[in-house]
Amino acid sequence: MPDITDRARPAGIERRAWRVDLEVRAAPTDDGPATVEGYASVVDAPFRMWDWAGDYDEVVRRGAFGKTLAENPDVQLLLNHGGLAMAYTRAGTLRLSEDSTGLHMAATVNPARGDVRDMLAALQDGDVDEMSFAFRVTRQQWSPDWSQRDILEVDLHRGDVSVVNFGANPATSVSLRGLDLPALDRLAEDDARALYERLGARLTAAPAPAPSGPLGLYLAQAEALAL
Repeated sequence: MPDITDRARPAGIERRAWRVDLEVRAAPTDDGPATVEGYASVVDAPFRMWDWAGDYDEVVRRGAFGKTLAENPDVQLLLNHGGLAMAYTRAGTLRLSEDSTGLHMAATVNPARGDVRDMLAALQDGDVDEMSFAFRVTRQQWSPDWSQRDILEVDLHRGDVSVVNFGANPATSVSLRGLDLPALDRLAEDDARALYERLGARLTAAPAPAPSGPLGLYLAQAEALAL
């Protein structure tokens, strides 16, 4: 079983979802662009998360977005973290800022597109009321007993803010974010072979010795995904 301190290891891309009030403002003419505004994240508000070691509280701290926003990150507005971008910071159609509430986003979208019209209709009807954002943690702090994670700084570059039907189950999203595929690619050949054999043994119900260290962490996460 991985050590509890493995919670502090870099986790790659992470996603968090929030129930938010998204405001849709139509342009003066029906065929013109519309603006969607809301918060993709809130700050200083603890919420419950889960991983292989159990549950813990997570808090995105005020100021976590300051550095990345100052670097003009490339961020897109998506629907359920997929599909074509509906707005883009590089194009000036997606504008991000941080205030005392959290990460504010304002997007100018084109209702001439069918996917945009569907999203706007769902928002106006109240059928969709959650947002999620994709990010990397660049600075964090854990409490001495590992029961609270404070996210102090994030990187939004090449991430997204998304309107979502429902936020991903936190237990699932943490398991997925922990299985960092680029990190797996960097495993030494012997370690990669050991991981492959261990997973193969698990699927055939044949016992095999459990690896330790980072390889053990990857294995625990991979096995969790297979459950």
